[in-house]
Order: sequence, then structure tokens, then C-alpha cells
Amino acid sequence: MSEELHLPRAPSGDGLVLTHGAGGNARAPLLVALGEAFAARGLTVLRYDLPFRQASRKAPPRPSGAGRDREGLRTMMTAMRSRVGGRVFLGGQSYGGRQASMLAASQPGLADALLLLSYPLRPPRRGSELRTAHLPDLRTPTLFVHGSRDPFGSPEDIEAARRLIPVRTALVAVPGAGHDLFRAPSRAGADIAAEIVSKFLQFV
Repeated sequence: MSEELHLPRAPSGDGLVLTHGAGGNARAPLLVALGEAFAARGLTVLRYDLPFRQASRKAPPRPSGAGRDREGLRTMMTAMRSRVGGRVFLGGQSYGGRQASMLAASQPGLADALLLLSYPLRPPRRGSELRTAHLPDLRTPTLFVHGSRDPFGSPEDIEAARRLIPVRTALVAVPGAGHDLFRAPSRAGADIAAEIVSKFLQFV
């Protein structure tokens, strides 16, 4: 199944499409916890397997398929807008967040806000290869969530990237967490998910 839906008991009218990183799928523990937590706050949430993951359970995404992954996200956003009457947000973890931000930069107004989890700013140990070229074109309010020990970029790196975006942004730093935000020491995953949901709903 490429799509999984969380339906709120008391709908707010807003919706969220969430997708995953290069090595995972829409059943990643972080995305499941976020889907449940956002639905508890009234949002309809769709967790979505990107086309590269639908094609293979294990193979990584290829640059030649990135456009197809973005088109899949665009289709899911359109479907969510037809389902809910309020705002529609787009979120992604790592690779999924990068594709979400590239899609939003190319289609202003597609999403009312972005939630970028562990944005892969640069490949580990290759700091000069910044994935920021599209950020000056982004016109969608964006909340970054980033671990302080993420090898794909430090919180300071993310702050510098934020300054490239000409609209409102914010950063939620997770102390001690790496690229997998759930592995922060001395914090339960459910607590991290609850904080992300609270900060995002305050942001929007």
C-alpha cells in the first residue's frame, strides 16, 4: 500500500501530506507518530510512499526519478485539497523533504506551509555540495526540524540555509539527535513527535 490515512475525530479542516527519506518508507516510526499526533490535533494526514519506493522496497532513489517523485507529491497534494476544506501542508523527512521543498519552490501556492524533517543539506563529509540552489525561489513558510548531531548539516548550517528563503521560516533543534530524530538520548519518540506537532501548529 503506497498511502496510509489518519482521520481525525474532530477535523479542523486542515490536511497534511507526509513522505519519507531515501532509505525508508511511509511506515517509518517518526512519520507514523507524527500522523497520529497531527490527527489528534484535528488534521487529516496522508503518509505517502514516493514512486521510487513503490517501484522497489529497497532500492535508493535515482536523480533521474526525482521529477517523478515530485509529481507523486503534487498528485497527493491535489487529492488532499479535494478532501479537506482548509489549509494543506506538505512535509517530508530527509530526501522527501528536499523533494517537497523543490516542488513548492517550483509551484508557489501548492502548499500552505512546509515541514522539513532532517533536511539533507549536504552529503556527509562533502560539505561543499550544498543542496540550496532552489531555496531563494521558495515562497512557502517553512519549519525545519533538525538534530544537533545530524551529519547532513548542523543547526548552524540550517540557519544559514534559512536566510536564503525570502519568506517566514523557523527551526526546531532536537538536542543530541542525529539524522533519525527519534534517536535523541533521554527523550521518547512520542515526546519528540508531540513537540514537532505543537511547534508546527504554532508556526502556521
